[in-house]
Amino acid sequence: MTQTIAPRVRTLVLLILAVAGALLAGAAPVSAHAALTGSDPAQGAVVDTAPSQVSLTFSEPIAVGDDSVRVLDPKGERVDKGDPANPSGTTYSVRLVSGLPDGTYTVAYQVVSADSHPVAGAFTFSIGAPSETTVSVSAQGSDDGLVGWLYGFGRYVSYAGFVVLAGGAAFVLACWAPGARVRAVQRLVVSGWLALTAATLGLLMLRGSYTTSGKVGDVFNLELLGDVLQTKTGAALVSRLLLLAAAALFIAVLFGAYARTADAVEPDRDAEDDGGGDEGEPDKRDLTFGLALGGTVVAAGLAASWAMSEHASQGLQAGVAMPVDVVHLLAVATWLGGLTALLVALYRAPVETPVGRDAVRRFSRLAFGSVVTLAVTGVYQSWRQLGSWSAFTDTRYGQLLLVKIALVAVMVAVAFLSRRWTQRLADARVSEAAEEAERTEATERAEEAVRTKEAVRAKEAVRTKEAVRAEATERAEEEKQPAGTAPAEASGTSEVSEASMAVEPPKASDAFDAFDAEKAEAGQDSVRAAQLARQRAAAEAARQKRLRDADPNRFGLRRSVLAEAGIAVVLLAVTTVLTQTEPGRTEQDARAATAASSSASATGQGSGAVSLTMPFDTGGKSGKGVVSIDLDPAQAGDNALHVYVEGPDGTPVDVPEVKIALTLAAQNIGPLPVAPDHVTTGHWSASRVQIPMAGDWKVEVTVRTSDIDQVTVSKNAQIG
Repeated sequence: MTQTIAPRVRTLVLLILAVAGALLAGAAPVSAHAALTGSDPAQGAVVDTAPSQVSLTFSEPIAVGDDSVRVLDPKGERVDKGDPANPSGTTYSVRLVSGLPDGTYTVAYQVVSADSHPVAGAFTFSIGAPSETTVSVSAQGSDDGLVGWLYGFGRYVSYAGFVVLAGGAAFVLACWAPGARVRAVQRLVVSGWLALTAATLGLLMLRGSYTTSGKVGDVFNLELLGDVLQTKTGAALVSRLLLLAAAALFIAVLFGAYARTADAVEPDRDAEDDGGGDEGEPDKRDLTFGLALGGTVVAAGLAASWAMSEHASQGLQAGVAMPVDVVHLLAVATWLGGLTALLVALYRAPVETPVGRDAVRRFSRLAFGSVVTLAVTGVYQSWRQLGSWSAFTDTRYGQLLLVKIALVAVMVAVAFLSRRWTQRLADARVSEAAEEAERTEATERAEEAVRTKEAVRAKEAVRTKEAVRAEATERAEEEKQPAGTAPAEASGTSEVSEASMAVEPPKASDAFDAFDAEKAEAGQDSVRAAQLARQRAAAEAARQKRLRDADPNRFGLRRSVLAEAGIAVVLLAVTTVLTQTEPGRTEQDARAATAASSSASATGQGSGAVSLTMPFDTGGKSGKGVVSIDLDPAQAGDNALHVYVEGPDGTPVDVPEVKIALTLAAQNIGPLPVAPDHVTTGHWSASRVQIPMAGDWKVEVTVRTSDIDQVTVSKNAQIG
């Protein structure tokens, strides 16, 4: 029966891997988690005057580099200057050169979201009127292409390795202690450790290229690697490697000292008897407790390396979401990893160490607790990432989440079938033990018979040897007697005596040779008997394995567990894609912001911040320069105000004081003072600047360059 199972198993495994690969292949195009929720100027906007900067607002904090934001003129030449700045919150800006002509400009950005995923995009705005441009607005992210695919595959392998490592060890400690001595289970857990370690190293090398250029040649760029090590994701990957070193020690103890204390065959026992088997083994209990505690700490630390650098670390209730995510990952590993270990044990465990009924029952209870934990933590995570029921169907994240929920439901249904097979599993452990004792007794009887035969032959050889010696001694004494003392009957029968003397008496060496031959023959019989006993034991073990495999209950359990494992592979692939997909809440917020921006552009309102540039001269030393004012959204109500001061050469400079005053002369409102806060060299900002109504407002800027040198310059700006 097992010969007919193998091709089906191979076919199912290949099909599962194909589905998982297809899911991973489709993950890269949707890997952004931070979304652009607004810009100034807005996408597609037409502004009257050239802005002094371009601002981008994202749904969460991002990491920016020197070339993260680029602004290109219609000819494709860069018109931005300086590094991007973060004036407030999740808004990032880059300065523009002064005196930009009319035309269409392209803004291209490539940043890294706070949950470690690259975000790329582009849009256009126009000054004066739209024009033709040679720049393509479609931006290819660094996560597209070979590097992005390899990074996604590495993430899948790292998740799979963690699941197999943590879940396999939990299965041995909590459900089946003899499994620590099974070579197939040992190879499974060690393979999980190797996969996780290799994947982590690969992700660390790929990270620099993945978040910047996306080129394969940059994978081994040590400068990029140094930059990665200074990021949150790089620190998480290095921490994971350190924890894997501790995990290696845990594995060594689990399959070393702990395996030596585990019985080769653990007798099955009911749940109520579980506490009474180790009363005489305090050392084993202490070792088990230490491994359980240490393994839990290491596994939690490995799970935290994901939770602290990805989805859970950003957004709503991050302080609650991260520990919840750790618990969620541990539950996944316990369920899916334990299931994988059970599958390997059912198919690869040797006949002398079979998986008993109670071991399967213990795992069933452990898996049930894991599923309940997954349900509770999953509901919280779904609410946090989606935010509304409509996000289930309107966003890609919600659609993938529905697929994941369906797969979990199917797995639970198959697990219910496995539980039924477990309940009906024929536990042949007692009969196997009796037959084993019978085989041992038969072997001992055969060996005893061989030993008895050898003893009899040895005794016969000794008696023969003694008889020959006695006869030889007697004849030698007869030869030593004088001739005159010969018996009368001897002299009377001379012919008989001569004939007797003509016969040579047997020698002692001949008896020894015969004894040695018989002894060698007896030794050969002993070797043949031992070989025969081993052959019989091997044949009996193979027969017992065939009988156990032919058990319909065990065969059904194998098939159901194999089906569960197949679904688990696809489920893990869907989970990996989910971690690379923009959350539904963020996607809906970005859509709403884009719609609002498009609506504002269509109505001619809110088409970007009002930008005013005014030269100044305080008359003192270093008293000349240019001050620029940006007011966003230049509407009645709350506005954000930014002030930039530059020297005559266009470089940002600091001055002792900058003050702003707003006046609406037509309505006798003002002046309304504004005191901006210093942000960085040459940059001041103020948030929630209240402008009570629309109109032609006068903006006055007072710049003081020394204790006595200051000047006030002004321009009018149309608000609303």
